[in-house]
Amino acid sequence: MSLLTLKLVLLSAVLAMVGLADMARAELPLAGTMKSIDGANVDLGSYAGKVVMIVNVASRCGATPQYAGLQGLYEKYKDKGFVVLGFPANDFGAQEPGSDEQIKEFCGSKYAVTFPMFSKITVTGAGKAKLYQVLTETADPSGEVGWNFEKFLIGKDGKIVGRFKTRVSPDDPAMVSAIEAALAK
Repeated sequence: MSLLTLKLVLLSAVLAMVGLADMARAELPLAGTMKSIDGANVDLGSYAGKVVMIVNVASRCGATPQYAGLQGLYEKYKDKGFVVLGFPANDFGAQEPGSDEQIKEFCGSKYAVTFPMFSKITVTGAGKAKLYQVLTETADPSGEVGWNFEKFLIGKDGKIVGRFKTRVSPDDPAMVSAIEAALAK
């Protein structure tokens, strides 16, 4: 094999590895840009290296009081590298009909929410946001979001380390243990 051929083979291998690395990164949930509830573009990559809980939220749901528990988790662990990201969605029973401004006002006045909130999105079906496409395809178990306040826990490495259904409250020992374990890594 000539030196030129060897260089071409090595270059092809490197390009293939770079392409695979880019594809793997694209499948991590914390990739891309989303709109904050105030309309600013937020690079989800800015949360890399943190433990992140992503939650689809709604203001008129039986689980809406979970805002208080999510805020409590955020306050307890934020200085240790934990963040809650709230994504309002109107996909289940039309329980989030308000505008971003109305949702922000409700969350602030009723639950004193200070964790980052984002613009209303779709989390299920044909119009599902890319973030939720990745979450629902790569979580274990995979599958569509079942209702409001379903929680995805992302580790510091950007991979999903837990998925908690609506009925699992923010103070559930299994959830708290999963957060603490992810923070300890």
